[in-house]
Amino acid sequence: MTDESKKSLATFDEFLKIDIRVGRVIEAAPFPEARKPALKLVIDFGAEIGLKKSSAQITEHYNEDSLIGRQVMAVVNFPPRQIGPFMSEVLTLGLSDEEGHIILIGPDSEVPDGQRLH
Repeated sequence: MTDESKKSLATFDEFLKIDIRVGRVIEAAPFPEARKPALKLVIDFGAEIGLKKSSAQITEHYNEDSLIGRQVMAVVNFPPRQIGPFMSEVLTLGLSDEEGHIILIGPDSEVPDGQRLH
């Protein structure tokens, strides 16, 4: 292993600090004030965490109707981030397709909202 690749290694304790949970999208709306095309989401993370808001640049593959009821993964313990007039409280996770457009990450089968990624 090179010295450069060692710098990028994370410890298990660092991984445990990141709280990634599954939640269910209960609201989705256009976010025309965003610099890049985005949607405003309200995600239900269950009784322990509750409802959280997120801005997501996912308009290439998703519209408001296709998101309602969908389970998604998000980091729930980053500080809130102001995006224009909107306060994004969680980071919704996804992967880039070949053109760089985001595909959301979620469980293959239903799991209880609020479950933590292990």
